[in-house]
Amino acid sequence: MTGNQKFEIRALTAAEEVNAGFQVFLRAMVGLPFREVDATEITEPGRYLGALDGTEVVGGADSYGSWLVVPGGARVPHAAVTHVGVLPTHRRRGIVSALVARQLRDFAQRGEVVASLRASEAVIYERFGYGVASSAQAVRVNLRRALLRPEVPAGGTVRLVDSAVTTALLAGIYEQAQWTGAIGRPAGWWRLREKLRDSDPAAQYVVVHSSGGVDDGYAIYRPADTTGWFTSREKTVTVTDFVALTDSARAGLWRHLLSLDLLDVVSFDSLALDDPLPLAVVDRRAVELGSAHDETWLRLVDVEAALRARTWGDGDPVVLRVHDALLPANNGTFEVGPKSVVRTEAAPELSVDVTTLAAAYLGGTRWRHLAAAGRVGVHDPDALRRADGLFAVASLPFSGTLF
Repeated sequence: MTGNQKFEIRALTAAEEVNAGFQVFLRAMVGLPFREVDATEITEPGRYLGALDGTEVVGGADSYGSWLVVPGGARVPHAAVTHVGVLPTHRRRGIVSALVARQLRDFAQRGEVVASLRASEAVIYERFGYGVASSAQAVRVNLRRALLRPEVPAGGTVRLVDSAVTTALLAGIYEQAQWTGAIGRPAGWWRLREKLRDSDPAAQYVVVHSSGGVDDGYAIYRPADTTGWFTSREKTVTVTDFVALTDSARAGLWRHLLSLDLLDVVSFDSLALDDPLPLAVVDRRAVELGSAHDETWLRLVDVEAALRARTWGDGDPVVLRVHDALLPANNGTFEVGPKSVVRTEAAPELSVDVTTLAAAYLGGTRWRHLAAAGRVGVHDPDALRRADGLFAVASLPFSGTLF
């Protein structure tokens, strides 16, 4: 078998092929403990691509049909890329490149405007046009020192619900998510979370917040390291999912979590870099911020449609030249202004590849920083100022969803 061997790339349709693809993913990731699952229950028909060496599935790339909230609140058709992996015996043979290129063409044919993923390795996906468009951080709150400021809204009512019967309830709340960077959570995503929950013996608690009788947020949390729970000096619960559709919901859920008995620490797996929690406590040092880490790796599948979907800040237009090596239809020059986006024959003021444009698209990365890193061709220095004004957002993009 040589490095030039050709592999068949196609959709995995039969149940045994889909399950073989999922097993490839688990073997490639090495450390994932979850093995006993029928992959046909958590995937969408026709979206799981495989690389076959004869009849053996040796690589795969999957996706969910979804939506992404862009600046201004519009939801654009989105592909959530997941389950990408190649058997260790077949690495370095161009299989991932072939799978991702085929997958992007498939997304374009489906009319999906953007795609995103969570990268297991940070050096793989830029060459396919994916750029880091949002970041997140873990947060630890020391309950001995954490006291909410008196100005913090009172919030509504909070109720505990049975975690075994919550999927429809939580999905209904989350479906209303409208913050920039939020993505739709499809049925397969929820089914996998159910299976992970059922296979984990650790207790899980779910609280739902309501304002005026309307459910508008929830939090899922679980105790950490319960072996020596009552003798531990740092009894901790970890919040694995925190969804607040309103300021009232956010404040009400804070009040519940920070007032739990017996605890020393409340830890959040993932919050936005500009989450207001540190501003809501009297002693800011009670809230320990973890290091920022990449969250959303974004790919613009249809650059023109993506640019037209979001809203823009005030200021004069800027002319952008975009290069896309994998999807040539995206190549072109665009005049981006506060009221319109049009293709143009005008001379470009800034030139970027599609990866760099993706990093700036949601407003999480400034153009002047990209230029300082040498990632922008600057033909008019004033265009950087105008681009930063046009792409600016009130709150940093954040997804909060792993897949």
